[in-house]
Amino acid sequence: MSVTRKRLRKGRKKKREGETPNPPRWPPPPSKAGANTKTFSIYRWDPDSPSTKPHLKDYKVDLSDCGPMVLDVLLKIKNEQDPSLTFRRSCREGICGSCAMNIDGDNGLACLTKISSASSASTISPLPHMFVIKDLVVDMTNFYNQYKSVEPWLKRKDAPPQPGKEIPQTKADRAKLDGMYECILCACCSTSCPSYWWNPEEYLGPAALLHANRWIQDSRDQFTKERLDSINDEFKLYRCHTIKNCTHACPKGLNPAKHIDTIKKLQLEA
Repeated sequence: MSVTRKRLRKGRKKKREGETPNPPRWPPPPSKAGANTKTFSIYRWDPDSPSTKPHLKDYKVDLSDCGPMVLDVLLKIKNEQDPSLTFRRSCREGICGSCAMNIDGDNGLACLTKISSASSASTISPLPHMFVIKDLVVDMTNFYNQYKSVEPWLKRKDAPPQPGKEIPQTKADRAKLDGMYECILCACCSTSCPSYWWNPEEYLGPAALLHANRWIQDSRDQFTKERLDSINDEFKLYRCHTIKNCTHACPKGLNPAKHIDTIKKLQLEA
């Protein structure tokens, strides 16, 4: 039997067994010289050089020697081309939320966003409508203060349980928290919201309101009325106009708009 026929039979056997005879490669092999080179236009601004205005700087990256995610590109540029490029990153697994930025017009996590296969340049900029500290790093102070304002911790009127004891909760009540506790506070949702752009000091934004509802829905918490009263405000809550950019932007697949709507309905019932 010829070598070619042996290879064909081996490939058919793998296919019958559910395997891919030739698994896809990243990046795809270049068809010609330079085919895997892509341009990335990255927002640059250095507070130590105030005379230089914010601008986009182009970097050419060989994807043949790079991982598949946008964060891989940023690390490669920083390590090999421009050590002054500044951005936040930590876990590289979509858990910490540090690497949130705007990638080709959409907010997302650089560690979870795949490099676009389009031949045109990709644009990477900071989260929109936030004060820029440097390059892709934004000031999160106001965002965290809004999160803190909803008191995101368990509040009880009863005496605390005895040491070694827990506050019981049914499986059904625990399930009510799904879709809220997974939030990683990356700010992709809030910074995609036009209402938040217009009223960042008064409107709490999707992330803070999602966490407010997380504690409103917690059966162990005994300050539900007080929590609802504290956000029953035309700016804190009702600046939400149900645009739903927040739901589209969430890298964890959560639905902040749904939980804001839940709070509004509870306000009507109160």
